[in-house]
Amino acid sequence: MAKQKQLVQDYIEAYNHFDVDGMLRHLHEEVVFRNITNGEVDLTLTGKANFRQQAQQALQYFSQREQRVTDWQAAYNRIEVLLDYTAVAAIDFPNGLKAGDTLQLQGKSVFQFADGLIVSIDDIS
Repeated sequence: MAKQKQLVQDYIEAYNHFDVDGMLRHLHEEVVFRNITNGEVDLTLTGKANFRQQAQQALQYFSQREQRVTDWQAAYNRIEVLLDYTAVAAIDFPNGLKAGDTLQLQGKSVFQFADGLIVSIDDIS
């Protein structure tokens, strides 16, 4: 479990530093990523290449971003982290968020593991 927790910590640290290669370092080739907002899946990606493409595209969205873990729950091959998320928009978004606005959310991410790597990530807000 300590190794899996370290993989999650490395992933979050890379995310916070806009380090796409660092985010990918511990992902399984067949990783599945889902973004879930208000109970609705609004993005699903399968495979490391698709994840890379989305992560690189997302770099332009925020000038600053931070996921801060507030709680850890670990079970066999699964880690759930509760997060405080803060970001500063770099662009205007269709939902009304303007460049320079600060976004603050609370959510959780659920990581699952296979072959010593992260095989799925569900970001839930």
